[in-house]
Amino acid sequence: MRNRRRWKRVLVGAFAGCAVLADAGAAAAQAAAATEQLAISTPPAGSAAWVQDHSFGHGLPDPATTSPATAAEFFASLAPTELDRLIKAYPLVVGNFDGAPLDLRYRANKIALAEERDRARARAADPKLDSDARALAVSRANDVEHLLAPERQILAFDPRGRGLVTEVWGDLADAERISVVVPGSDADLGHFDQAAEPLRSPAGMARALHAEEQRQAPGIRTAVIAWTGYVTPSGLGPDAATSRLADVGAPRLQRLLAGLHETTRPDAPPALLCHSYGSVVCGNAAPEIPRAAASPSDTSGITDMMVFGSPGMGVQSTGELGGGVHVWATRNPSDWIGNVPFLEVGGLGHGADPTASGFGAEQISSARASGHNGYFTDGTDSLHNFAAISLGHYQDVVRNPDS
Repeated sequence: MRNRRRWKRVLVGAFAGCAVLADAGAAAAQAAAATEQLAISTPPAGSAAWVQDHSFGHGLPDPATTSPATAAEFFASLAPTELDRLIKAYPLVVGNFDGAPLDLRYRANKIALAEERDRARARAADPKLDSDARALAVSRANDVEHLLAPERQILAFDPRGRGLVTEVWGDLADAERISVVVPGSDADLGHFDQAAEPLRSPAGMARALHAEEQRQAPGIRTAVIAWTGYVTPSGLGPDAATSRLADVGAPRLQRLLAGLHETTRPDAPPALLCHSYGSVVCGNAAPEIPRAAASPSDTSGITDMMVFGSPGMGVQSTGELGGGVHVWATRNPSDWIGNVPFLEVGGLGHGADPTASGFGAEQISSARASGHNGYFTDGTDSLHNFAAISLGHYQDVVRNPDS
C-alpha cells in the first residue's frame, strides 16, 4: 500500500507541472537527485586499450560500433590460444561482447568477477576508508562471490555503478526455446539474486520460469536468461516516471537479441518477459526487435512479449510497436501498479494500460498471483502462462476470463 501511494504521488505530482518541482524547495530537489541514475551506454572498462591493441597485426573490433554478426566472425577467426590471451587481458570486453561465443563469455566473466571480488575485498580492508565505504565493499565482494559458484553461467557482467549482471539457466547454445526476463526498478548486482523474497529478484524469476518450463515440457531443451543489462530506476523516484533509462536500455536489449541470433539455434526468436519498468524497455525496443532477433532476410519470426505489472509501454496501443511482436499482458488485482495514472504528459508517464481492452494485447490470467512481485509464484496462472507461451504451447495458455 505504501509503494502504491508513493508511486501515485510521484506521477500525479509530476503531471501537475514542472513549476511544482521548481517550487518544491532545495530538499525535494536533493531527494530527486539522490535517486537519479546515470545510464550506461558505453562499452565496459578496458575497451579503449582493446581498440588500441594491434598485437594481432590489425586492430580489434570496436565494442562500441561492431555488430554482433561481425563480432561472431571475428571471434570465429581466432585460434584457441588467441582467445585465451584476449579473455585474460580484456575479460570485461570479451564477457560483454554480444556475438562472442557463449562459453568464451562465461569464462571471461569468471575472470572479471574474481577481479572485482578482489578489488572489493581490498577496499573492505582499507583503513583509509570510512566504515560505510568498507561495509559497501564487503557487500559488493559477497554479491560477486555468489556469482562465482561453479554452476553459474554469467553471460555479462559490468561492475560500473550499481552493477549489471546477466545470467543463464540451461544450455543456451543448444536450447530449442529461449526466454529473457527483463526486470524493472531496483534490479542490479546487489538485488540480482535475493535469498529473502527471491521472486523479487531477476535470478529468482528466471529460476522459477526455467523450473516451470521443465515441468511442463521435460523433453524440450530450454534456457532462461535473467537480463539485468541496463541501469534500472532506483526506487519509485523521478526515473521511474520517465523513459530516460528505458531509452538507453532498449538498444542494449536489441544487441542482446542480435547476439543470441549469432550464437544460439535459429529455431525461434527468444520470448521476452517484461516486468514493471522492464515493459517500458520492451516497448521502446519492440520496433527494432525483428531485425535484432532474426536475420534481415527472415521476417517470419514473431517475438512473444509478455508484460506484467506494467506501468505502460510508452505507447497507446500495440499498433505502435510494429508487427514483429505478439504482446500478452496481465496484472493481478492486488498489484498496486494498477493505481498509477496510465497516461503520458510532457515526457512523464508511460502511456496506455496494456491490460486495457483497447490496447490490443492478448489478455492472460494471473489468478492466484499476489502483489507486484508475485507473478512467478508456484501454482499461479501467470507462471503457468509464462512457461506455456515461452514454449510455444499457446493452446495451454489460460486467458483472462474477463477479456
